[in-house]
Amino acid sequence: MEGVSTKNKMEVEPIKSLILKMSIPPLISMCMQYSYNLIDCIFVSCISDKSLSAVSIIFPITTLFLAIAIWIGVGVSVLVAKYLGEKDEEKANTIVANGIIVSFVVSSTVTFITMNIIRGFIMSFTSDTEIINQAMAYMNICVFMAIPCAVHICIQKVLQGTGNMLAPMCFQIAGVVVNLIFDPVLIFGYLGFKPMGVRGAAIATVMGYTFSTILAFLVLIFQKQKVKLGLKYFIIRVNHVRDIFVVGFPSFIMNVLGAAMVYNTNLFLKQYSEIAIAFFGAYFKIQQMVIMTLNGLIQGCIPVMSYNYGAKREDRLKESLKIGTIVAIMLTSFSIVMLWTFTKNILLTFNPPKEMFEFGIFGIRIMSLSYAFVGITTMIASYMQSTKNVGKSILINLCRQLLLLIPIMFIGSKTLGLAGIWSAFLVTEIICVVLSLILYKNTKIDIGREVV
Repeated sequence: MEGVSTKNKMEVEPIKSLILKMSIPPLISMCMQYSYNLIDCIFVSCISDKSLSAVSIIFPITTLFLAIAIWIGVGVSVLVAKYLGEKDEEKANTIVANGIIVSFVVSSTVTFITMNIIRGFIMSFTSDTEIINQAMAYMNICVFMAIPCAVHICIQKVLQGTGNMLAPMCFQIAGVVVNLIFDPVLIFGYLGFKPMGVRGAAIATVMGYTFSTILAFLVLIFQKQKVKLGLKYFIIRVNHVRDIFVVGFPSFIMNVLGAAMVYNTNLFLKQYSEIAIAFFGAYFKIQQMVIMTLNGLIQGCIPVMSYNYGAKREDRLKESLKIGTIVAIMLTSFSIVMLWTFTKNILLTFNPPKEMFEFGIFGIRIMSLSYAFVGITTMIASYMQSTKNVGKSILINLCRQLLLLIPIMFIGSKTLGLAGIWSAFLVTEIICVVLSLILYKNTKIDIGREVV
């Protein structure tokens, strides 16, 4: 592959335009990814506040499904980008096939385990029979989203690792549209369908993910890509499977900690009321739309950083971090302005009872201020991940959502009640952005060594 005309665009295109082209489609795609549960919550809140509580309680489980899918997908994406940067197409193709196999096997295992533990999980938060029954009705169906979710996200990340950002966005949006159409039809019984309530929301979600998976395979197989999906590559390579899990692990930590954080926060909130749990469940879905939009930017930056790290282009690697951070700050700042401006309108979307409205305005506004620091922190963590400093990337994410957040939340709940729980998110992010900057300043990147 000689000559500029034959080089991968991640090696020659100006970083600013490259990151925008690479990031906007996954930014939209990730935003769409987390809209599934938000859409469900908006519609089921029209049934009753207990329906909203039921869907909110199981949100950590569906977040776990996504975290596992993104773990494998990002590992595949980073390795595909790296091997293409090194001009090793055979290894890139093998990574793709192994990633699809791993996605199916792991998600099938998770589905089986979830089916056996879900009732106990739900009952750890509430003894209300109606909420338990509705949560079970929702999750008994929604558990089957794990497999199509994992497989289609793997293919999505494969294409992103090659620089193809448009196709993943399209099949992601297609799945969300299916969910959006069938949610009201199945929940309320339109077009001749029998009203199914929360079960209808779960069916619509599974239908959306399944449709995205079908489209993803069609794109990968029948459209020309920089990687090939051939039978000869569908042989498990232990070293490749290991690398997928290791490289993608920081992304798993970042996402699974979201599920763990919701679980732990709900444990604090249940001492106040189930309305508090319902509020946080609704708010967190909005927050995830913001954070996953930011992660969409990051997923566009990671292949660029990984490719140029593999290609030994330190100048482009550093520039990718700089420009990505600037865009991240712009995105999070816009989110803060929107949430402060439309706080009441956002709450009204979920048909809140009076109690939720009373503490919800302050809760949304104080928690949203933490976004001012999230962009810097997560971009540095992604830089560490792309340059094989996985341990530091994991440490940053652990501090953000567990090691620092939970103790600060405990102190806040004891001193300020609910206000202390909401304020803990802001305090934690301020501390973590300082930690991230210190780690970045003291990390030297050996651009000449092998990544994997």
